[in-house]
Amino acid sequence: MVRRMGRGRVLLLLAAAAALIAAIVVVLGRPAAPADGDPQGGVVQTRWGPLSYTDRVLLVKVRQAGLWEMPAGQQAQQRAASPRVKEVGDTIMEQHMQLDADTRATAAKLNVILPNQPSVQQKTWLAEMSNKIGADYDKTFVLRLRAAHGKVFSVIAQVRASSQNSLIRAFAERALRFVNTHMTLLESTGLVTDSALS
Repeated sequence: MVRRMGRGRVLLLLAAAAALIAAIVVVLGRPAAPADGDPQGGVVQTRWGPLSYTDRVLLVKVRQAGLWEMPAGQQAQQRAASPRVKEVGDTIMEQHMQLDADTRATAAKLNVILPNQPSVQQKTWLAEMSNKIGADYDKTFVLRLRAAHGKVFSVIAQVRASSQNSLIRAFAERALRFVNTHMTLLESTGLVTDSALS
């Protein structure tokens, strides 16, 4: 129990650090953000090569994935019935903490501002899971996370295949390893259905 509380504090410290970094980037640097009136966002030149709108979207999507999956993994420790679901949730939480630090460091180098909260849909998933416990929680946790990982996996793979930015390509490779591991872990619970794979 003490170990779990320690992780919760670490998670809060990471979130506070992320907010501070985002504030510093806003104050000190011009973000590599889409130009006004240009829905595609244009291309920003960096020392690692051109940074496209899609490259920036990758950083945002991976950041947002962590912002809801870290709390979901922590929540699984209290709400899940299956020891395997608890173990998978713990591993996903810990690995997302590592990936989140990597995402923030990469974004800082490229001067990209990241969100500090999950998307509206991700918040809805967290709220849905917060209303469940036991076997019902296990199923919802696994299905929501597996479906979300499948979606972000395709975004990462597309960027890895097409980005002209060497820093983004290297980041995408690292992110792919994490996401692939998470899909395998979630599938190992035996709760993944065909609908989660679509």
